[in-house]
Amino acid sequence: MSTFVDNDTKVVVQGITGGEGKFHTQQMIEYGTNVVAGAVPGKGGQEVEGVPVYDTVDEAVKEEDANASVVFVPPAFAGDAIFEALDTDLDLVVAITEGIPTQDMAKVNKRLSEVDTRLLGPNCPGIITPGEAKLGILPGNIFEAGNVGLVSRSGTLTYQVVSNLTERGIGQTTAIGIGGDPIIGTSFVDALDAFENDDETDAVVMCGEIGGEDEEQAARFIAENMDTPVAGFIAGRTAPPGKRMGHAGAIVSGSGTGTAESKVNALNDAGVPVGDTPEEVADAIEDFL
Repeated sequence: MSTFVDNDTKVVVQGITGGEGKFHTQQMIEYGTNVVAGAVPGKGGQEVEGVPVYDTVDEAVKEEDANASVVFVPPAFAGDAIFEALDTDLDLVVAITEGIPTQDMAKVNKRLSEVDTRLLGPNCPGIITPGEAKLGILPGNIFEAGNVGLVSRSGTLTYQVVSNLTERGIGQTTAIGIGGDPIIGTSFVDALDAFENDDETDAVVMCGEIGGEDEEQAARFIAENMDTPVAGFIAGRTAPPGKRMGHAGAIVSGSGTGTAESKVNALNDAGVPVGDTPEEVADAIEDFL
């Protein structure tokens, strides 16, 4: 079983005529993703990689029956692009764009509470159900279908952990990148809940990092709601207080929460082994299976 995306996912690419949009559209199509449309204002009537382009997402949804979008739109306009997608009947919006102004995402976050559409990101690598569909920039060749779910704030860390799992013959049900910005759509808890309710996911990897309290909240959810075993990894353990490391959300305020130590302790208290390296995470998953 898949989580959020599968063979039935029909994708519209927002920003398909740009360099990144065009390149990753080609990659998604080559992987087998059903990309049915592009949406770029003023570019309707064109084709990119054989995919028809419409002026609006609404047109793409109505004409091609799209049910998901991927956003490859520059930061200054990405908030509006997400709003446009949320005003349709899409089930899922995946925002790849990095650097969207926080005030724009605050408005998007308010709108999310009013609709049924799920948002992944922004500043995320996307989502993949191996052998079925990938939406985003994930390198499909390292993934293999199997029974381990993965949710991560970091794209690069996702690739490292998945590569270690695949090398050991451990495949994945779905890998979800939730993004590293301070304001995102789908949380760790949302993804963990989906995996807990997926009969084919027998174990889960959760890759977090310093900053914020999302991992501590996830630990509480795991302790109270999950029977599926979870292994964890926390990046940024050497970051000094107040220093941002990589993601905009990866900053420790010095309040006693958000540190690597507080996250590791919370996960350990919830029965989640936390590896010091991605290899140790794979060791823990092997023990579960």
